[in-house]
Amino acid sequence: MAKIIPFKAGYCTHIACMVMRGAGFHVCQFPARAWLIEVDGYRWLWDTGYAEYFQQYTQSGIFKLYQKTTPVYLKQGESLKAQFATLGIELASIQNVIISHFHGDHIAGLKDFIHSRFICSQKGWQTVKPLHGFFALKQGFVPDLIPDDFEQRVSFLEQFECCTLAPELSPFTHGYILPNSKKQVILVPLPGHAAGHIGAFILTDEGWTFLASDAAWVKANYKELKKPSRLAQLIMDDPRAYHQTLNQLHQLSYQPNVTIYLSHEDEQ
Repeated sequence: MAKIIPFKAGYCTHIACMVMRGAGFHVCQFPARAWLIEVDGYRWLWDTGYAEYFQQYTQSGIFKLYQKTTPVYLKQGESLKAQFATLGIELASIQNVIISHFHGDHIAGLKDFIHSRFICSQKGWQTVKPLHGFFALKQGFVPDLIPDDFEQRVSFLEQFECCTLAPELSPFTHGYILPNSKKQVILVPLPGHAAGHIGAFILTDEGWTFLASDAAWVKANYKELKKPSRLAQLIMDDPRAYHQTLNQLHQLSYQPNVTIYLSHEDEQ
């Protein structure tokens, strides 16, 4: 079965009521999480978290607002490149980096993986590719974080084999089989939060794990259906679709053999 190793690569801060109505105005930390997935020696990285490139490309101009609105904290040694070096994990051993969506806290380390291919939603890439300046900022996208040869190394999940999901993954019914995963990793669209936003069902020895990315920010969003602030909807790709996805996540949480992980919840 697939193996998953969680990582945290920095964090940002914001007031609590932005991610959950009624949570107050105290400042909370939101970790930038990533996961290393392995099936029989084949490795994928799910997102990259923050890296030094984020601070480099948000120091000036309009993208400085990104750093101002969600201050980022990344200590020395916290980037995935540094953590992998400490653990003896060669960057070249990561065959693919899977991009859940193109917000800066999920793609900041892409340039470190010069030997890896990329996997993402075609809709997501085609949406952000032409964006610059204010329009990119509004989508949480920093164009300079994308490697120059990105399009030569990317594959789109829409091109993968589609499959029907097991009943215990209801209400989700269909997904895309990740190549070389022996059907142990299934990618699924999670529309709403960002264009082309995706998650993944991963079959492990303990049962199914669901990487839900930013389909919710905290567990209470989907367990108790406590919604984010209306202001948060201003940066969503499709607020109505977001709430539909949140309701699906709520239903999934009742499945006894599925463990749900979010990209920014404080505890894993």
